[in-house]
This record gives sequence, structure tokens and C-alpha cells, in this order.
Amino acid sequence: MSRHLADHRARTTGARVKHFLRLARTPRETWLRVRGASGSTRLIQYLRIERGRAA
Repeated sequence: MSRHLADHRARTTGARVKHFLRLARTPRETWLRVRGASGSTRLIQYLRIERGRAA
């Protein structure tokens, strides 16, 4: 029995992996938001509310 027609794919050159790694290595300031001092305060308030404690 021979292999199915879909199993006879040509070998890739790895271009997709190269592009993925290039994008992963470049810094993306667009997506990174600088968090101020309110970040820790907001987390503390969220945890307080989750525990059911009033202010």
C-alpha cells in the first residue's frame, strides 16, 4: 500500500518559523503598557473585593 496523496508534501524551507522568530525577537512597544503605581493598588482592591471584605 502506498501513502495517501496528502502525505506527499514537499519539504518546507522553514520560512514561517524564521518570520515567527524574527517577530518574537523584536521589541513591541506598541503592545506594552507602562503601569503606574496604581497597578498594585488596583490588585489589592480586587483581592479585597474577591474575599468579600467591605472597604
